[in-house]
Amino acid sequence: MAPRHFLTLKDLTTEEFKQLISRAIELKKMQREGVIYEPLKNRVLAMIFEKSSTRTRVSFESGMAQFGGHALFLSPRDTQLGRGEPIEDSAKVISSMVDAVMIRTFEHDKVEVFAQNSSVPVINALTDDFHPCQLLADMQTYEEHRGSIEGKKVVWVGDGNNMCHSYINAAAILNFHLVVACPTGYEPNAELVTANKAFVTITNDAKAAVKDSDLVVTDVFASMGQEEEQAQREKDFDGFQVNEELMSLAHDDALFMHCLPAHRGEEVTAGVIDHPDSVVWDEAENRLHAQKALLEFLICK
Repeated sequence: MAPRHFLTLKDLTTEEFKQLISRAIELKKMQREGVIYEPLKNRVLAMIFEKSSTRTRVSFESGMAQFGGHALFLSPRDTQLGRGEPIEDSAKVISSMVDAVMIRTFEHDKVEVFAQNSSVPVINALTDDFHPCQLLADMQTYEEHRGSIEGKKVVWVGDGNNMCHSYINAAAILNFHLVVACPTGYEPNAELVTANKAFVTITNDAKAAVKDSDLVVTDVFASMGQEEEQAQREKDFDGFQVNEELMSLAHDDALFMHCLPAHRGEEVTAGVIDHPDSVVWDEAENRLHAQKALLEFLICK
């Protein structure tokens, strides 16, 4: 039987997505109550990092430990992947020795090729195109604080990047409306927008976008690998900072999210990120619980 992979949110049905959110909330409760639950005892997760990380590494490694398993950290310096071995060959070898593989890299086609040649589940822990694991945590967080996100208005403010792309997929799967407010030239992938046009609106007016919204989300202006564009992007993104004035246009109970790390004073003010309606710390912690639900779903089938 072919392994089940998680490369984008579209690898899940609506029911499976909702099931993962519910299971993540349940696993969070169990962990806080001190329940010992080890469904992955003696199982191994290979973690391939070509992009550095804080939350991704800590959450997956902790999750495997809490589940009774082991996480194996692999960087390009530690493997033949960094020395030019074909991805196909690495996938066949690594997957023959572990129970699942998590990959955090640049090009999305790398995880696709790896998955095609893997005998175990492959998880996309971030590529330049998508960040589906973060959306599991974000949707869990919204559910915990406000209930179902179906029919709600969600606003993405900033770059049409990998996080934005995953929000587009989430909108289509969970049936909410996403408004993407971005500067001209920084729109999300046009094909992805067209494919999900019933759920997505693109605008260059952040204030109009945020009006009457239920959730406001942003990310850094320059993502990892775009540092040389920082100065230009700061100019281009003038007017797209999530500040108190912008948040005042949203519903009174609107939540604020950011996948972190945040550059306070750039894409978001300290006042917004530290406000009671900001749930970024719950959102960050929920990477652990949501990914535990995902690991259980993929490995224990």
